[in-house]
Formats: sequence, structure tokens, C-alpha cells
Amino acid sequence: MSEATRTTWTATPADEERLRPLYARLLGLRFVNPGGVLCFLFFEGAVALAALLTLAELVDWWSVLILPAAVALMVKLNDMVAEAVVRSAALVPEQERDRFRRQMQPVVGRIRVDCSPRVVPGVVVGAETTRTDEQRRITHGPQQPTAESHPDR
Repeated sequence: MSEATRTTWTATPADEERLRPLYARLLGLRFVNPGGVLCFLFFEGAVALAALLTLAELVDWWSVLILPAAVALMVKLNDMVAEAVVRSAALVPEQERDRFRRQMQPVVGRIRVDCSPRVVPGVVVGAETTRTDEQRRITHGPQQPTAESHPDR
């Protein structure tokens, strides 16, 4: 890839390149633009974590070198994935982008909701339904007379 082609895909202008953190410049990040605090956490944080793990004798001494390198590899891989996404998005025709934007916009309005209760067999929703006398006779048999049902007793 030529230098002219490479600079057309960068997310940071050339004037701001010298202001970027050393970590981002050394990795050659073009689409991921971590700030100073994040670069500090990526490098010095990984070294400190590896040193603590080594001092606790959980890992060998070489992890002090391997862990920051692994973090840098993941950051660079993330930058490469971001580049692939930007390039593929640039290839989508404008008509497709407009259609996608229309599909993704939220629709605000009102909808009429049917409030009639629906009976679904085997599913209990909400409060207990009242049974009619006919349903009670079918499920429980004839009712036994009680003192409340016969006021003369």
C-alpha cells in the first residue's frame, strides 16, 4: 500500500499525529485513538499487573514482558478490525445506507391495544378467574349443601 493511499484512511490528521501518545504512535494505530490515560493503562497497567502477579509467585518472571506485548497485540488487532469495518462501510452504496437508516430510526406513534382478556390453556396470567356453577360441577362434582346456602337451617 502506498503512503498516499494509507493516509487517506487514517482517522487522525497529520497535524494531530505528533500530539498522540507514544504508545499509539509506536503501534501505528490509525482508527483506534486512545487518549493518554488509556495508553498509560494499556502499557504501565499491564506491566504493573504482571509485576504483581510475579511477586505473588502466580506466574513466572517472563510475564512482565509477555503481558504488555499481549495487550499491545490486542489493541493493534482491534485497530485492524476497525479499519476493516470502515473500509466495508465505505463500499456500501449511498442508497443502501439511506435504506438502513430508515429501518433503524425509531417510530413514534400510538397503537390500539385490545384489552379483552385472552384465555390460554395452561397459562395463568394475573388474578384468579371466577368459575361459574356449571364449571364447578364439572370439575368438582355437585356441591354439598352448606349452612350459608340454606338460610332456614
